[in-house]
Formats: sequence, structure tokens, C-alpha cells
Amino acid sequence: MTDRFRSGAGRLCLDFIRTLRYRGTAEELEELPDASAWGAWIDEFGPFGTPVRPASERDAQTLREAIYALLTDGAARPSVRQRLNRFAALPAPAPALTASGGLRWQASDPASAMLAVLARDALELVTSPEFARVRRCAGARCGALFLDTSRPGTRRWCSMEICGNQAKKSTYRSKVTAS
Repeated sequence: MTDRFRSGAGRLCLDFIRTLRYRGTAEELEELPDASAWGAWIDEFGPFGTPVRPASERDAQTLREAIYALLTDGAARPSVRQRLNRFAALPAPAPALTASGGLRWQASDPASAMLAVLARDALELVTSPEFARVRRCAGARCGALFLDTSRPGTRRWCSMEICGNQAKKSTYRSKVTAS
């Protein structure tokens, strides 16, 4: 399993849209450039016990951009709603009890089932009270969306270890330089 994809945004759909890293900057980086990368993302975040090998990454990229548009522009655009509803209507993974008493998730097309899971998560988020706590990271280069689960609801960075630390270093350096 790889750790090349970021997690910790608070919801699976938020982790998923972070696969376009540094969105809107000159350093923008596509983390799902091909079907292999999409399969690796499913293997890392999905419920399946065996590797998933999708045929293409195009639907994943389309869904990611629809989720991003939903969360940032709202559900007013009919094309965004239609895309999300189409993906949400796909068959989702089904749980099955194994002979040893464990739980195994299965789907005839795991990549499509993962798209359904992600679309449903985004629709649930945008229609829940949690949506009011979706924030954009204040990191100068980041801009990722995350769910602010802090008690006061004043979290500024998607990750204190990365973006928060970089911001604090930058503030410190500017104070030292100004002195």
C-alpha cells in the first residue's frame, strides 16, 4: 500500500479532491494521471481487500472536478448535479460475511463502485450540517478543502504538520528579518 496520497481532510470525498494537488497554482500536480494511479488510490482508500485495476482514470477525474465544483460553487449548476447524481446511482460495494466471520466488500466493477461511494459521500456532506465546517486551507500554496472538526471551528490549515508549520515558519522568518 502506498502513502503517496494525502488523507486527513475529514471526509473521503475531501481526501479524493486533494488528488489535484496545489489546485490553481503554477505547481498544480495531477495525482491521478492514469488508470494505475486511480487503482492505487482505490487500494489505499477503498474498502476492497484485493487490488483494483480500473480501465481508465477519466471517470475519476470527472467525478473529482464535479465534487470540487459542488463544494465550492454550490449545487446550482445543473451539469454538476447531473454528473454527481449519475455517479451516485452506480452500484455501490456490497458487504459479505466471510467463512471466518470477517467482513469483505465486493463489487462487480470495484472502480465504478468506488465512484458511487465518493459521489454519495459528497452529496451527504453538502446536505449535512457539517458542510458549514468545510474550510479552505490558509496555506500559501495549498488551498485544499478540509472539514474543520475543532471545537471552536477556527482551524486554518488542512495539516498543522505541513501547512500550519510552513505558515508559522514564514511568519517567524518575516519577524526576524524585520528586526
